[in-house]
Amino acid sequence: MSGTIRTGIGGWTFEPWRGSFYPADLPKSKELDYAVNHLGTIEINGTYYRTQSPTTFAKWRAAAPPGFVYAVKALRYTVMKKRLAEAEESIARFLHSGLTELGETLGPILWQFMETRHFDPDDMAAFLAMLPDRLEGIGLRHAIEVRHESFACPAFVDLARAHGVAIIVADHATHPMIADPTADFVYARLMQSREDIPAGYDDAALDRWAGIAQQWAAGERPDGLTYVADAPAGHKARDIFAYFISGAKVRNPTAAMALAARIAA
Repeated sequence: MSGTIRTGIGGWTFEPWRGSFYPADLPKSKELDYAVNHLGTIEINGTYYRTQSPTTFAKWRAAAPPGFVYAVKALRYTVMKKRLAEAEESIARFLHSGLTELGETLGPILWQFMETRHFDPDDMAAFLAMLPDRLEGIGLRHAIEVRHESFACPAFVDLARAHGVAIIVADHATHPMIADPTADFVYARLMQSREDIPAGYDDAALDRWAGIAQQWAAGERPDGLTYVADAPAGHKARDIFAYFISGAKVRNPTAAMALAARIAA
């Protein structure tokens, strides 16, 4: 048994994608329609910067074809408090802003922390305990991205695993990679695309990540990644969400489609 593997990008509005991803004559109003029909998933960035309306979430849902899902970045104010244990009200406000209007297109919710956030076991435990499994009848999946080395420890992995929350697997020059599986899905952010490579990552790197994604989907623990805790017992199929983010952003749609083609081959 294997889970579903989806590859995608962050957002869908970026002027340099016109001509490199979007047809040059495509109306801007059709960019989302084009993107959701050429990718398996998109990480929505706008939700990180401001509260969206239920109408907007419903519009995004209507644009998506069957099987497509969005990852949603949580509003930044939910994770910027000095004490995460005090974030309950802002978390609830974000979750009840209309998120469930995405319906079956709602994928993981990404809670992204700043580089200055250090691992505080009690405070993180309080935060994770506030993340609900369901909202208005819809199941929720949560992923957290940490950027400080203090999180690269067994205590953090154990905590995430206890709450069924995925730790972002970061392919980044400076962010710590914590590839330990902690949920029923894996969320990877591949952030080292290069503009001098047509597909962002070279063939060898794309082949490698395709193999890793397939191993993750089958419940395996791929070699060549950085783990900080013991492996969990047994194998469990997992859904995979792999996003090409930042780096040479102009190359990221091509990278996502190239990775998807390798996985499907």
